[in-house]
Order: sequence, then C-alpha cells, then structure tokens
Amino acid sequence: MAEETTQELPISSISIEKELKKSYLDYAMSVIIGRALPDVRDGLKPVHRRALFAMRELSNFHNRPHLKSARIVGDVIGKYHPHGDTAAYDTIVRMAQDFSMRYPLVDGQGNFGSVDGDSPAAMRYTEARMTKIDQEIIADLEKETVDFVPTYDNSHMEPVVFPSKIPNLLINGSSGIAVGMATNIPPHNLVEVMNGLIAMIDDPNITVNQLMDHITGPDLPTGAFICGRAGIREAYETGRGSILMRSKTEVEKNKNGRESIIITEIPYQQNKAFLIEKIVLLVKDKRIETIAEVRDESDRHGMRIVLDLKKDAIAEVVINQLYKLTPLQRSMGIILLSIVNNRPEILNLRQILEYFLLHRKTIVYRRTAYDLKKAEEKAHILEGLKIAITNLDEVVELIKQSANPQEARIGLIARFSLSEIQAQSILEMRLHRLTGLEREKIVSEYEELMRQITWFKQVLADQHLVMKIIRDEFTEIIEQYGDERRTEIIEAPDEILPEDMIMQEEMVVTVTHEGYIKRNPVDLYRSQRRGGKGVKGANTIEDDFVSNMYTASTHDTFLFFTSYGKVFWRKVYEIPQAGRIARGKAVVNLLELTEGEKVAAILPVSSFDIPEGQECHVMMITKKGIVKKTVLSEFRRPIRRGKIALTIREDDEILGAVLTNGTNDILVVTRKGMSVRFNEQNVRSMGRTATGVKGINLAEGDEVVSVDVVHEGSSVVVVTENGYGKRSEVDEYRLIKRGGKGVFAIKASERNGLVVGAMQVTDEDELMMITNGGKIIRISMRDLRVIGRNTQGVRLFKLDEGEKVMAVDRMAEIISEDEEGEDEEGGAEE
Repeated sequence: MAEETTQELPISSISIEKELKKSYLDYAMSVIIGRALPDVRDGLKPVHRRALFAMRELSNFHNRPHLKSARIVGDVIGKYHPHGDTAAYDTIVRMAQDFSMRYPLVDGQGNFGSVDGDSPAAMRYTEARMTKIDQEIIADLEKETVDFVPTYDNSHMEPVVFPSKIPNLLINGSSGIAVGMATNIPPHNLVEVMNGLIAMIDDPNITVNQLMDHITGPDLPTGAFICGRAGIREAYETGRGSILMRSKTEVEKNKNGRESIIITEIPYQQNKAFLIEKIVLLVKDKRIETIAEVRDESDRHGMRIVLDLKKDAIAEVVINQLYKLTPLQRSMGIILLSIVNNRPEILNLRQILEYFLLHRKTIVYRRTAYDLKKAEEKAHILEGLKIAITNLDEVVELIKQSANPQEARIGLIARFSLSEIQAQSILEMRLHRLTGLEREKIVSEYEELMRQITWFKQVLADQHLVMKIIRDEFTEIIEQYGDERRTEIIEAPDEILPEDMIMQEEMVVTVTHEGYIKRNPVDLYRSQRRGGKGVKGANTIEDDFVSNMYTASTHDTFLFFTSYGKVFWRKVYEIPQAGRIARGKAVVNLLELTEGEKVAAILPVSSFDIPEGQECHVMMITKKGIVKKTVLSEFRRPIRRGKIALTIREDDEILGAVLTNGTNDILVVTRKGMSVRFNEQNVRSMGRTATGVKGINLAEGDEVVSVDVVHEGSSVVVVTENGYGKRSEVDEYRLIKRGGKGVFAIKASERNGLVVGAMQVTDEDELMMITNGGKIIRISMRDLRVIGRNTQGVRLFKLDEGEKVMAVDRMAEIISEDEEGEDEEGGAEE
C-alpha cells in the first residue's frame, strides 16, 4: 500500500493588534446596525421589525383574535431573530405598554407590566396582536416596495425595512446603547409631526425654526410638563439637547382646612413606586417635615398620588422641595441618532423628516411600478379574452377540432397572434363568462384597467403628483389616528439666561475698516458743543480707520454675515470692551471662521419680534448678483458655530446684507459701473437655506461691488480705481424690475477704470480711499458737488503711476487733524 502523503497548510503571521481591532470593529458595527439603533425610515430596531413581521406572517392583525405571546416569540426567535426568548418577549411587552409608547404597536391582553415597575406575566400567560396603526407601518409590504433579505439561516426572507406611512422614529421615539454611541429620541404627537411633514412638502426650503411652529416639542405618553423651549430648540437644530420634565400637580383644600398636593402625571420613564418610596424616605429622614401622609390612590381611571400636608404648611414651598429632592422633576437628554444608509448619524429635526419623505417617495414609486406591472399583465390577459369573445364561434370550433390542450394553445396563438399567456387564459376561461353580461364585464374591466395604467404612468412621470399622493396619505392618517397633546410645554420659571445677569446699558460699538471691533459705554463719548475737537474713539494704525459705528444696548444682537454664506450671532455684551483709544479685537478672532472666510456685513438687531402689521427682512446679495430676502425672525435662534444664511453657488460669495422694512428700494452697483434700483417686493421671502434669485443681469466678467437701502434725499457717490468718481442724487437712479441689466452709475472707461465702491452719503460724511501703495486719502463730501448720473465723473485725487484705489469706505467718526496728543479732557472751546 502506498504511503499517504500529507500536505501542509500554509501558515501566515497576523498581528494580534490588527486582528483584535478588526474583530472588535466588526462586532461594534454588528451591534450598531443589527441590534441597538433604529432605522431613520421606519423608526424600528431589527428586533421590533422582526416581531411585527412575525405577527404579520401569523395574520395576527388588530381585527383577529389574540395569540399566545409564547407562540409569537417562538416564531420570532425560530425564524428571524437568533437571540434569546427574553429579549424578544421584552420587546413585545414594551410595544404594548401605553406608558412607554406614545402609540403602542402591540395590543396586549394580560399583565404587561405597570408604571410602578411591576414585571409582566410570563409569555405563556399573556396574549397579543397587532394594533390598528401597525397597518400603516406594514402597508404595501406585498407590493415589492422594500427589499427582502434571507434570514440568519437562509430558511425564510425578511424585509430590510417597513414601507411605513407614519414617521415612527419621532412619534414613538427610541432609546438604545450601542458601542461608543447611544440614541435617545422622545415620542412626539402624530398630528404635529404629520403637519410638519405636510409643511415640508408645501415648502421644501422650510427651516427648523419654521418646523417648530408645527412640531412644538416632544409629547410624552405619561403627559406631565416640559419646562422651557431652549433644550427642545437645541435638540431640533443640532441633534443633541436636554429637556426638563416636571410632574403635573394640583393643590386641594381638605375639610379640616389643611392642603393636599395631588400628583396626577409624572415624568416619562419614571417609576411611580420608586417616586413614592423616595418621598416617604425624605419624610422619614425629616428632610421634608411638612408632609403628614403619602397615599397612592391611582386606579384604572388615572394616576393620583396624594400628599397630605401638615397644618400651616405652604404647598408651593413643598412642591419646590419635591422638585429639587425627588424625580418629580428630572431632565432627559435627547440624542437624535439613527441608522441612515447603514451608517449611524446624528440628525436634526429637518433631516429626520427629509429622510422619511425620501423613503415615502421611494415607496410610492415602487408601489406604483408594481401596480402598473400587475395592471398591464391583467390587461394583456383581458385583451386576449376580448379577442376570444369577438371571435367566439371560431375559437370554439378551433378548440373542438384540437386533439389536446397543447394543440389548441398553438392553434390559438397562430390564428389570432396571441401570446402563450393569453392563449392559456382563453383555454382556462369558464363557460359562464361567455354570457352577454360577463362579456360586457370583461370589456368594462379592460377599460378601467387602461385608465388605471394611464394614471400609474402619470404618477411615475410627475414628482409633484407623487408628493400630492403622499400629502393626501398624511392627511388621512391625521384624520384616522390624530389625538390631542398630552404633554404641555410651559415656560421655565427658573431658567436664567446669560443676559439676565448683564445690566442693560447703552453702548457704542465701533468697527474699523481692517476688521477690529470693540464696545464702550456711550457716556465715554461725551456730548460736545458745535466747534469742539471731538474725542478720539480709536488709536488706529496708519492704514486703518473706524468705518462703522453703532449705538446698541448690551442685550442687543449683532448678526455677522460671512462671505461663505453663514451667519453668526453675538450679543453686544460678548463684544470685548476696550479702552477709548484701543483698536479692539479682530472680528476673525471673535467668530469661529474657517480659512479664507471673512465678514461681509454686520447688522445690529434690537429685537427679532416684529410688531403685527410691520415687516423686517434681511436682504443679502452675492458678487454674482444673486439676492435673497429672508424674514428677520428666521435668525432668532442662534448657534454658536454659526449656520447657513444663504446657500452659496460655486465661485460666488456674499458681498453684503441690509435690513429692510418690506417696501424699501434696493440699489446695487457693479464693478463695470452698472446699477439696478428695484423694490424689495420684487423678491419673495425665502427660507434661511434657500439659494436666492437673480437681482441683476451681469455682463461677462462683471460682479457686484455694493448694495444699499435707498434713502430718499440722499446722494450716491461712486469711486473708480483710477481715482475718478462722481456724486449724483439718488433720484437719478430710476426704479426698474429685479434682474435687469440696469443703467450706468459711471462709465468704466479706460480713463476711469473699474468701480471700486459706491455708497449713499450726505454733506456730513467723509470718504476714506485706500490705494495699493498703502496711502489713505480722506475726502469731505462737502467738497464734492452733486452732478448728473450720465456724466463721466471728476478726478477725486491724482494717483502716482501704477497706483490704484483698492477700497473705499465711509468714515464713521471724524477726528481732528491736530488731535494727536490731546488728553481725554480736551473739550469744546467757548
């Protein structure tokens, strides 16, 4: 016998560090994607989805009898979820608890636990079935609307996601701890969330701020109060936040004249028995000495915890003590984390709704495509039956003469040009369908199918029609499942804002041409009589000067619009206070700007609340002539790192921004000397992240250099790079429509060169012009006479050879030439 030869397997060296890292990452992603976090589309974790799918496969619907929980759990773990029966049963239990889920997904019969923390009965004792709202989650599942994948043992197929019509992620919330991350999404009111989705369909550019007009905040199953809106706003805008929940209490007077505190609603996820135990311990330890007795009078009609107070006890004081020492008041951290395209992402409110709408669009398209395919298949069969009915005698004779069904089928196909399916349908047609009534029914059914096919094709070709279908579905769901809010949002009485600790004081805020900013009390700039020398406001360097000066309260807000289309907020008290002759702090160091980003405009705002009947907008313009008008209130909710004010197009940047009152005229001047004056009513108000519309039709190579709100009676000065310019009355710039080419502000001729800047001025103003040689030239507007707009302009000053004007700005405060060296007490002469 020949000796057996053994073949040695190749051995490779693997770094244990790399192997551990890879294996742990695989494990982490498995936990993140496959167990702990919900999908943004249907708001379910895999175990929830598998439990509901198993109930669907068992036909365990809301209008069918309950099934034993053990039967359902057996199917879940045996077919779909390869984990313990306890995990599957706990999932079904939680979906049945009306104090855990805002809209329960399981209708339980038996002991499914209580708000006191009681454990549910064993699965062999309880029964369950789906709730009515589940039909909206699994609707159209059979119409190829979602993908199916093999189960863990390849014995069955399960859906990757449900084609949910309801945004379950928000209305029922979710919580879970994965590897290195966690999610905690509170439940919301279905009507509010649906209204938010409808508003997003009506206005795709809707902002989080506008969405909060519809979705006011979480709506918790246990009711109670949410104190303050700051945490809600932060969570909706950033995906992270914290809310303060507070129990609902009442004070009743007893017959003996003493008072009792009645607790009727407690914070979400709070154990009632533990809460009562905590209060009893506080009374026993004499940390609260004014409570005489604690009783739990809760029943099937609702919660009622009674705290009888001692004589002369003040109920409000006791309630405040309870808020501080017990879970009667507790905070809840919000983390809007979910699975998006197989990746965990923290989303804001708008993004969650956007992803759900995108999911619904996909479902409607796939459902319509399926219905179209089925309708065409049926119409194809009916076409064959119509041919058979029309040629009935000939068809019957052909079948009679055929030796077998195969021969008959081939004969029908050859004689009437039918397909195999049509021929088989004719052969399988019952004799009763040959009656006159049935023949008419086939024809009318075919015509109805053709109308349906036309409709399905219209839907697939028209996105607006798809969105209308989705909108109508949302409206139907509101009518069918909508209910009132349970949780009331109240103002936080103890919410102390930073400005509450800052004294209101009038400040003068100065900004230099080079971008230095500071504030000082208005008293520092003491009042002087005519003829005084003035007080020096900043010790600027040779190539810098104060270009803007604002008077504002310490509680006012400054909006900083940057070239990259972002807006930053800073309260006046956050602007550094510097000495009277100090330059201040560079704006770039005050804001979190990215590389290359610079401040394009600064707008002081005293209040974002506009009185009824009045308007206030922010009008922005880019170098490429795009304008956008946004209601000022859109900018009322600040984020420290800034947020989008205008979506910038490629190779463009914000040039400026101005405040308007709804009826203002806007004057725009370009590099090549063109100008457009249009009324702001030509620009519709848009959302904060919109792109904008064309404000001026620019010639090739041209760009905008200035924008301003027109003030009647003022004049416009235009300065060119070669040191020429002119000053014309603002009335010379006639009103035209937005988007036009405009009229000449000044001719950008070879003599004049291109326009450097333009602005409105009065006789009191002084202009500062900076050249590429580092020189600053100051010109008083009293020395520049007003001339017609159609003129060439005059020489403002003579430049050296090769020298160009690089920038022009208005000087905000006039400093005497001989002021250097004067002390602060130097005042007006008699």
